[in-house]
Amino acid sequence: MKSAAFGVLLAIQFLSRLPAPLACPWTPATRRWAARVYPLVGALLGALVAGAGTLLQPLLPTPLLALALLSLWVALTGGLHLDGVMDLADALGSNAPLEKRWAIMKDAQVGSFAVLALVFLLAWKLALLWALLDAGASPWGLVALLALGRLGGVGLLVTVPAARAEGLAHAWQQSLTRVDLTLAAALPLALLAGWPGGAWLAAGLSVFIIGYGLAMRRVFGGINGDIVGAAIEGGELWLLLIAWSWWSFVTA
Repeated sequence: MKSAAFGVLLAIQFLSRLPAPLACPWTPATRRWAARVYPLVGALLGALVAGAGTLLQPLLPTPLLALALLSLWVALTGGLHLDGVMDLADALGSNAPLEKRWAIMKDAQVGSFAVLALVFLLAWKLALLWALLDAGASPWGLVALLALGRLGGVGLLVTVPAARAEGLAHAWQQSLTRVDLTLAAALPLALLAGWPGGAWLAAGLSVFIIGYGLAMRRVFGGINGDIVGAAIEGGELWLLLIAWSWWSFVTA
């Protein structure tokens, strides 16, 4: 039970800016539990954003509400995964040999491709969130969506090898098996059970992670922490698109 509790705190510290000021032991057991509760942390973040949406919805017009919720969404994560998107965009945009791409990804400087990726990612998220709210979708759907996004990160860690035997992604992988992925999937699948279009979201996430994982193996030879973070952001955007498509064309 102590490993499970530390695992929850570890996941909160890694995935959010929520206060968890306790030093957690970095052991195989705590890493396994942290990965298992990644979706739980996502659901918590989604609930905080959705709760704010419920309070602000009567007060703000839809465009401002969507912007407020996205701002809170980014603030709660501290932009952690956005950093991965930017590093990955600079590396891919360089069109350089493999070793140079790795060097660019590790470089702290921000390039033009990173800025473009950040702007378009947030613009698309804002537009899709706006469209969903404008169509009458409940902000509480974000609970399942953010949980699924982090499940995608666990799926990538379990199914795609690290490109190099170093870094956080490699360290996590030494402790994880498909059993951990199955346990991590329990909460998101339970949240989707009674949600219209839930099966489409689950299937869509699977397609995204498989395609993304294959692409990263081809381009980089595997994954690292930045690639996993970018997968969470990209997965959330993909899920927002699926949710909007379902709400607009199937339930219309």
